[in-house]
Amino acid sequence: MVYDLLFLVGRLVAGSYYVMSGANHFMKWDMLTGYAKSKDVPLAKWAVLFSGLLLLLGGASILTGVYPQIGVLCIAVFFLGVTFKMHNFWAVDKEEQMAQKINFMKNMALLGSALMWLAIQTPWPFNLGL
Repeated sequence: MVYDLLFLVGRLVAGSYYVMSGANHFMKWDMLTGYAKSKDVPLAKWAVLFSGLLLLLGGASILTGVYPQIGVLCIAVFFLGVTFKMHNFWAVDKEEQMAQKINFMKNMALLGSALMWLAIQTPWPFNLGL
């Protein structure tokens, strides 16, 4: 039971992070679209919306425990689609390289932790179930 509670706390922390990050894509849409354009992202406006939607869906799934495999898939697609394009530290100047490398490594670690959730038996403890 203690492990189930700790897992719930971890889900609430991680899920909230993804939901807030996804919401940020909509609240700061213009700024993020400008940044995506600076990285030569095709259809930058739509890419920002789609990536925000992936984060919202993935985060909501993690928070609620509803369809967690689909939620993890949303998060994985987000990280795979964004990390290599937006945080390509190997292709930027020296001044920007460290910040991009930190963000790249953070995203890869978050991707790895999300993929580990697939090893957790479903239904998850304290899920809202459907």
